Amino acid sequence: MSVRRIMGIETEYGILAVHDPAANPMLLSAQVVTAYAAEGLAGGARARWDYSDEDPLCDARGWRLDRGAAHPSQLTDEWEQELAEADGWGITQRRRPAPTPEQGTVSNVILPNGARFYVDHAHPEYSGPEVTNPRDAVVWDRAGDEILLRSSRLLAQIPGMPEVALYKNNTDGKGSSYGTHENYLMSRDVPFGDVVAMLTSFLVTRPVITGAGRVGLGQRGERPGFQLTQRADFLEAEVGLETTLRRPIVNTRDEPHADSERFRRLHVIVGDANLLEVSAYLKLGTTSLVLWLLEQVGVPVDIASLALADPVRAAHQVSHDLDLSQPLDLADGRTMTALQIQRVYAETVAAALEQQGQPDEITADVVRRWLDLLDRLATDPASCAREVEWLAKLRVLEGMRRRDGIDWDHPRLAALDLQWSDLRPERSVYRRLAAAGAVELLVTEEEVEHAIAHAPTDTRAYFRGECIRRFPDEVSSASWDAVVFDVAGERNLQRVPMPDPYRGTAEHVGELLRTHADAGSLLSALAGSAT
Repeated sequence: MSVRRIMGIETEYGILAVHDPAANPMLLSAQVVTAYAAEGLAGGARARWDYSDEDPLCDARGWRLDRGAAHPSQLTDEWEQELAEADGWGITQRRRPAPTPEQGTVSNVILPNGARFYVDHAHPEYSGPEVTNPRDAVVWDRAGDEILLRSSRLLAQIPGMPEVALYKNNTDGKGSSYGTHENYLMSRDVPFGDVVAMLTSFLVTRPVITGAGRVGLGQRGERPGFQLTQRADFLEAEVGLETTLRRPIVNTRDEPHADSERFRRLHVIVGDANLLEVSAYLKLGTTSLVLWLLEQVGVPVDIASLALADPVRAAHQVSHDLDLSQPLDLADGRTMTALQIQRVYAETVAAALEQQGQPDEITADVVRRWLDLLDRLATDPASCAREVEWLAKLRVLEGMRRRDGIDWDHPRLAALDLQWSDLRPERSVYRRLAAAGAVELLVTEEEVEHAIAHAPTDTRAYFRGECIRRFPDEVSSASWDAVVFDVAGERNLQRVPMPDPYRGTAEHVGELLRTHADAGSLLSALAGSAT
């Protein structure tokens, strides 16, 4: 009876060369990653990403997409290898050299905090380590923002390198969208059809609480206005495997990065990149609770009755509905607003938790905030601007509109929207609000600073991160579910599988790591403990 489960956030950041807007974003992204690695801040700069367990074309509906029919963007198990070949490192090397700006660029590093920092097509991406609760997800997500900011500043200090601006948003305003994806580990026993039935209406209406807000309507922002979420106009299907074209509300990628007999990884691609901490916290927390309810009782009748007549159309309607009053057509002929639909989910979860007994502190906090925000959004939305990002952004934009007498099609509003997501504190509108106490903060700067260099202690990310920190020259490659060592004197690489994300924690292997100063003795000890 808890919000707790393995979860995480991965974010693609918008990138721009300040003095050369036409600069190649893929090269810029690689330069940003390399700058961080070259400074010695990425312990796994020598290590390759291990693609051996990745299967991006496996569909949860029971089939595998033919490789020849897949869009190149779906082949995530090849992309970094292609970059490596193009850059001259050679994918057949057991271990590549640590990068320097003079030697060229790298496209992937594995960080001591258990995260992956790499180039995903035209964007630098930070995939945070596995955590067990939504508050920790916010901490390590914030750490990612800081890592990206420091990377851009390190790059600017290198003679001849460009000054780069990074944006935590989801669209360039010119028709392109890039993702902030959530990942939740759940039971394999739940039929995927039930996942779709349980989540579709929830994800469509969730932006009333979790949306980051966006100036412009339509994929290219071709119509003036403001909307709740940056992703809705790019949704084109109810269910599907794709993530960069015909984007679905429910993604079907079946790639658990764990024991596939026990676990399914739900890959959610519809969410916004949140800067407001409460929005991010509730995005992860409420979704985890809906999954908990599904695992406990299946799809309750009250939620099954919320099926939408046209989920894609409803997603666009919700995003464009600033008054939160648009009636959405249900499959059974009724209509309900997004707030009303969210209320059914929240109350059903709350009732199920009450039957189970006393929930833990974070779970109780998520439910309390969820219900409270739904009450206030229905009666006094302005009171939610400290916690709901689209309302915080709208308040600033409306202030400019009133002060300067401008309409929604004025370019200064689009510029302010972009400036909201700028990672540079001196440029960021959000950072100014946070510094002034105008938005609610959940985590401390000390926690974020710790998370930049340290992994969570209660998931397998701890083992991955500590191996990268302690044995950077002996880690040949790593992935979410394995670490591969290249130990001097050993003829073969040695792979340590980690199919259970709840093992490899500080409690599980902390003492072993503290008492073994080299990878060889650690591996011998691990082999001995396994027997």
